[in-house]
Amino acid sequence: MTQHITPAVAAHLDLHPEVAAALQAGQAVVALESTIISHGMPFPQNVEMARGVEDVVRAHGAVPATIAVLGGRLKVGLTPDELHLLATDKGVEKISTRDLPVTVALGRHGATTVASTMRIAALAGIRVFATGGTGGVHRGADRSMDVSADLLELARTDVCVVSAGVKSILDIGLTLEVLETHGVPAITLGETEFPAFYSRQSGFRAPLTVQTPDEAARVLKAKWDLGLSGGVMLANPIPADAEIPAGDITPHIEQALRDMDALGLTGKDTTPYLLGRIVEITGGRSLEANIALVRHNAMVAAQVAVTYAQLN
Repeated sequence: MTQHITPAVAAHLDLHPEVAAALQAGQAVVALESTIISHGMPFPQNVEMARGVEDVVRAHGAVPATIAVLGGRLKVGLTPDELHLLATDKGVEKISTRDLPVTVALGRHGATTVASTMRIAALAGIRVFATGGTGGVHRGADRSMDVSADLLELARTDVCVVSAGVKSILDIGLTLEVLETHGVPAITLGETEFPAFYSRQSGFRAPLTVQTPDEAARVLKAKWDLGLSGGVMLANPIPADAEIPAGDITPHIEQALRDMDALGLTGKDTTPYLLGRIVEITGGRSLEANIALVRHNAMVAAQVAVTYAQLN
């Protein structure tokens, strides 16, 4: 057991040997979520994507730690068999932080969202996490009050989330306002405009910017050294050759939103439906963009984690 993990947490936590050794040695580790595997992409692209992202993290000097709950155990780092189970078992639930105690106590399988991945990563002592896009305030939230738990988790959990910004299906302006209210630095890497997942530009100016992953790592150290609790959103724009410009993707998003409203979907079912529907409408183009941005985020997260480990 690494020194920072309490006995109570350790009773529920399974660290992959590679991850445990890296944490014990103070080496760079990057957390990866599992909802994108079980609910974000079809099989077999989900397995190929997950393995490829882990390879990207390793290629840039860090150890990958894909996180999930299997049989009620908090898994930090997965075996090939566990990864395949997540990708193929239809009984795997999408779980956020609120769902963790039930999933653990009842011995269920759960694929972790950004929020629950952050919480488990923090319990294990991991400070950097790569994902695709971060959740936020849903469009129409003035009526539905649908605000992702990702934002509250960013406000209270000391983990840096590297993403391609807020998912394009959300209200990006209101999301940035909520992050500001909770004191969460929303930092864009290398650009002055905040990105929008599939697109490099959202129409919203970046609240904060850094130019390099090394600068981002120094920001993390300064924040937590100062006792400023909570996370950091590091928005990493999708590579230019993989993006779908906002003018192209917006009509498809609006069509998917209309289709979702017609079906009456709400809550945690909305994001998986919308992302899947957009894949259908775009003929797979959005899936290709999604894979490209996840790999790019994994690279940047590894670079941030390596520098952060060196600073500490």
